[in-house]
Amino acid sequence: MYAFDAYGTLFDVHAAAAELRERIGPQAQRLSEIWRTKQLEYTWVRTLSGAYLDFMTVTEHALDFAASQCGGISPDTRADLLESYRSLAAYPDVKPVLQALRDGGARTVILSNGTPSMLEDACHAAGIEHLVDRVISVDSIRRYKTLAGVYALVGEWTGAAASDISFQSSNRWDIAGAASFGFRTVWVNRTGQPDEYHDLAADHIISTLSQLPSLTKLPA
Repeated sequence: MYAFDAYGTLFDVHAAAAELRERIGPQAQRLSEIWRTKQLEYTWVRTLSGAYLDFMTVTEHALDFAASQCGGISPDTRADLLESYRSLAAYPDVKPVLQALRDGGARTVILSNGTPSMLEDACHAAGIEHLVDRVISVDSIRRYKTLAGVYALVGEWTGAAASDISFQSSNRWDIAGAASFGFRTVWVNRTGQPDEYHDLAADHIISTLSQLPSLTKLPA
């Protein structure tokens, strides 16, 4: 069983700002980085405080903060950025890898902070709906990663034991949470980041998803 994080792992979280770079202006990259940082921060704060807001709302609030730090954006650009976020570009290696895993008889799921409608839109835009057995959203428990109960959703929905699940994420904090829960973990370190959380090590580190099918001793 292969479980995949969505944002940053399958879908490029910086694609929305890149698409509208000319309208945002020279602060586009900075805006995108702040947007992502605050988006994640808000999920952690709201889980710890028990004050859940869904991921689309969190994403909106994070964009508003990022825009305020980067000179502002027009209402039309704001609306278009949020709409674009619902259909972020998938990385080029995503579809071939999912197809290879399915061809090999493996089951595949997505486990994401995203809302069901966000994930449906993103999977449809990427053309991968038929390559994923189930899309699991944290919305059902109103808590975000890295809460153990989020990772438990995979077993609850599929019946697979934690030790039989290979979890793939580009987010090192997400790998730490999954490792703590008992998943086998594969860190997709696309940007060559230094390792951290050394006591919650990844079982494998790869630079692209295309390396995943060649790894040995991973569950089918």
